[in-house]
Amino acid sequence: MIDAEWLYWVCGLFFVVGASFSYRQAQYGGAAFWALLGLSFCYSTFVVDKTAPAWPLGLAVLVIAGLAGFGALGRTTIATTGQADRITAASMLRGKLFVPALMIPLVALIFATMIASITVNGKPLLATGTATLTGLGVGALLAVAVGLVLLRPAGGLRAGVPLAEGSRLLQAIGWAAVLPQMLAVLGLLFANAGVGAAVGSVVSAILPKGSLLIAVILYCVGMALFTIIMGNAFAAFPVMTAAVGWPVLVQQFHGNPAIVFAVGMLAGFCGTLCTPMAANFNIVPAVLLEMKDRYGPIKAQLPTAAPLLVCNIAIMYLMGF
Repeated sequence: MIDAEWLYWVCGLFFVVGASFSYRQAQYGGAAFWALLGLSFCYSTFVVDKTAPAWPLGLAVLVIAGLAGFGALGRTTIATTGQADRITAASMLRGKLFVPALMIPLVALIFATMIASITVNGKPLLATGTATLTGLGVGALLAVAVGLVLLRPAGGLRAGVPLAEGSRLLQAIGWAAVLPQMLAVLGLLFANAGVGAAVGSVVSAILPKGSLLIAVILYCVGMALFTIIMGNAFAAFPVMTAAVGWPVLVQQFHGNPAIVFAVGMLAGFCGTLCTPMAANFNIVPAVLLEMKDRYGPIKAQLPTAAPLLVCNIAIMYLMGF
């Protein structure tokens, strides 16, 4: 009865608001970038429903890529709360500042585990496969509302502040904000082009028969390596799953698909910690924090990524079969 399309529209309208901030400061390239991105989120609903042609969406993607590639976004200065306001709010709220952030995963968990099972007149309340995404959107909106209420004693109850601050952060990140979607699409292109089958043939040639441990190591390490190359575990997942995960670990060794693929994604995330290709995770924070070493986050994360990968291999081997 309720699907996740409303969330895509909310995201799209937020990007359009960001475009308006760029336009006001005569950053027309940035305004075009964010406006096209936002309108694409909304227009895609009609493309999926097959009530509108897809070619305008493809044209918009090409223009967005061109604007980003030629550095047309520019730099936009958006006035939000001042340093004094933030210090005052932080001193008053202290630990309560974490409440809005913690609400997002909590609400998403409630939707995924409880609300997803609710039915009305025999029909599920939430569309199949959208419970977590819907919960994420609802949690984010509730977090904004709770944040405004918490900030009221500090003089922060201004509805425009979340839009202004969100747009400021979005434009500081720049084109890297859309990198995860582009890399995820790249993974699908690789899978459709047969890269997974090619990798699978190589793995079959070097994999000793009956060696479950070697197969698990190849899958987990392959997920990490492809993530390092492609910058996103979601891009690496279809390639390595088509090559090793499904044909070898599930079909040949009868692994539990839920455990194998979930831990496989976690192994890919170990690669995310190690790569500058994951710019929105590892490069943008260094820029926002004005760090002297732009690769500082990666260097700090390497000692965690390596042992975590070993732990994921052990968990999959011991619990997935």
